[in-house]
Amino acid sequence: MSDQELSFAALFVSSAIAACFAEVTTLPIDIAKVRLQLQKKAAAGDAASVKYKGLLDTVATITKEEGLAALWKGIVPGLHRQCLFGGLRIGLYDPVKSFYGGGNLVGDVSLSTKIFAALTTGAIAIIVANPTDLVKVRLQSEGKLPAGAKRRYSGALSAYATIIKQEGLGALWTGLGPNIARNAIVNAAELASYDQVKQTILKIGFSDNVWAHLLAGLGAGFFAVCIGSPIDVVKSRMMGDPSYKSTLDCFIRTLKNDGIFAFYKGFIPNFIRLGSWNVIMFLTLEQIKLSLMKH
Repeated sequence: MSDQELSFAALFVSSAIAACFAEVTTLPIDIAKVRLQLQKKAAAGDAASVKYKGLLDTVATITKEEGLAALWKGIVPGLHRQCLFGGLRIGLYDPVKSFYGGGNLVGDVSLSTKIFAALTTGAIAIIVANPTDLVKVRLQSEGKLPAGAKRRYSGALSAYATIIKQEGLGALWTGLGPNIARNAIVNAAELASYDQVKQTILKIGFSDNVWAHLLAGLGAGFFAVCIGSPIDVVKSRMMGDPSYKSTLDCFIRTLKNDGIFAFYKGFIPNFIRLGSWNVIMFLTLEQIKLSLMKH
C-alpha cells in the first residue's frame, strides 16, 4: 500500500469512495450484526423469547416485519461515517506510516510501524466520525414498533438534531472511549494485516493483482473480527442503550447477565460483514489508486 505518488487528497477521496461502496453492499449484514449484539440473553427455559436466531433468520425477520428497505437502515449516516472515517483512517495511513518509518516506504516496513500507524489513524478518524457512528447504530437498533408507536428519529438529520436537543451536543460522542479503542484496534488489524499479508504473498511469488488483494482482504477481515469483536459488542450496546453508565459498566453488566460468549455474539455475521467489506473495499481501492497513478 505504498503510494508515494498519490497526494493525501487523492488517497482520502479514493479511500472514501471505496469505503462507501463497501458500506452500501454489506450494510444488510451489519444490520443483522447490530441486532444480534443488542439482543439480551433469554431467561432459563424461555428460548422462545429470543427474537433473532442467527444471521439468515435475523435478515429474514427484519425483511418480513419491516420491509426490504430496513436492511439499509442507517445508510445515510453510514455513508457519512465512511466518507469521514474511511477517508481519514485509510488516507492518512501511508503518510503516518512514512512519518513513523522515518520517511522510508521503500522496501520492507516493520510490522510494528504498520500497527502504530494504523492505531494512530484509526483513533484520529473516529474522533471526527463518532457522531455518524452513533446515529447509524441508533437508527439500526430500532426494530418493528407496536401499533401507534412513533419512532424516535425520522431519519439521519432528525437523529442528529434530536440527540443534540434532548441529550446535548456532547451526546454525539457517546461511547467515544470504546469506539476509539475498537476502531484504533480494528483499523490496526485491518490495515496492518492487509499490508503485511499482501507484502508476504508478493514475496512468495504472487503478482500484485486482484487475487493478491482478495487474499489480503480476507486476512484483514478475519484478524479484525477476532481482535475487535468484544469491543464492538460493548460499543454497540452503549450506543444502542443509554442506560449504561460507562464502558466498564457495560462490560461488567454484559459479562454478568449474558456471559463471556456475549462478547463474540454475532461473530459469524461480523466476519461475513468485515471479511466481505474488506475484500470489496480493498479491491475497489486498489483499482482506483491504479487508475489514478496511470493518469
